[in-house]
Amino acid sequence: MSRIRTAAVATAAACLAGGVLVPTQAQAAGSVYIYKVYYDSPGSDRGGNSSLNAEYVQIKNSTGAAFQMQGHTLKDASGHKYVFPSYKISAGKTVLVHTGKGTKSAGHLYMGRGWYVWNNDKDKASLYKPGGSLRDSCSYNSTRVDYKMC
Repeated sequence: MSRIRTAAVATAAACLAGGVLVPTQAQAAGSVYIYKVYYDSPGSDRGGNSSLNAEYVQIKNSTGAAFQMQGHTLKDASGHKYVFPSYKISAGKTVLVHTGKGTKSAGHLYMGRGWYVWNNDKDKASLYKPGGSLRDSCSYNSTRVDYKMC
């Protein structure tokens, strides 16, 4: 019995120390959520379309079925928003929502903007359901890296 208790205490201590990565409740249950925000595209920010498209938010579907994104909204802290067209994310797959212009394809959507959305130092990406309730959000506050895994 003491071995079990010792193992339980060690596991709890590791979790508290951050040694064990535990998925969020939504991710553990299977959900559609913000997976990554690549907020500082490589090179200087001169507004070229390839630079704009190197800035993106990656949405992941961790459920066991395709998920229709139509009507969902992606917003930053300043209120820039993108409303998803008819688009299904396959089970276990992701979609990149690029800032610039492009043609919708498997795994890629485009906001069609002519300037950057995601601040290079701090911002918040929020994903809203078609009815307006919050599905997920991801904040970052760093200039040391170019992206945030959410």
